[in-house]
Amino acid sequence: MHEWALAEGVIKTIKEYSKDKKIEKVVVKIGELQQIDIDIFKFALDELKKENSMNKLSIILEIEPAVLKCRVCGKTWSFSENLKELDDFIAESIHFVPEVFHAFIKCPNCGSPDIDILKGRGVWIEKIKFKGE
Repeated sequence: MHEWALAEGVIKTIKEYSKDKKIEKVVVKIGELQQIDIDIFKFALDELKKENSMNKLSIILEIEPAVLKCRVCGKTWSFSENLKELDDFIAESIHFVPEVFHAFIKCPNCGSPDIDILKGRGVWIEKIKFKGE
């Protein structure tokens, strides 16, 4: 599952960034387009924290809603509007390879697949708070 790979990346980045300073809290943003299984991601982070002596580290997960914009007609809408219309296979395909969304998502206004992702893609560390800050 790629939730584990993403969790490994988050933990590795935290370790490299901390340079042996004590980190108290980390805020991780998750783009809605990634469609990550939050429970699996949390579990993976918790297990990896234990393995890396980070038991006291607080990791806060925040979902950033995906916002799409049609390059043809200019309509802006949320990915969640499309998500409820997708079958399981397509939703799973987008989950593993978000770039394929262009093959399945069309503008609800004009039907064009020429769409920009304005927000809600990827997984990134938004903030790191060191002890004593």
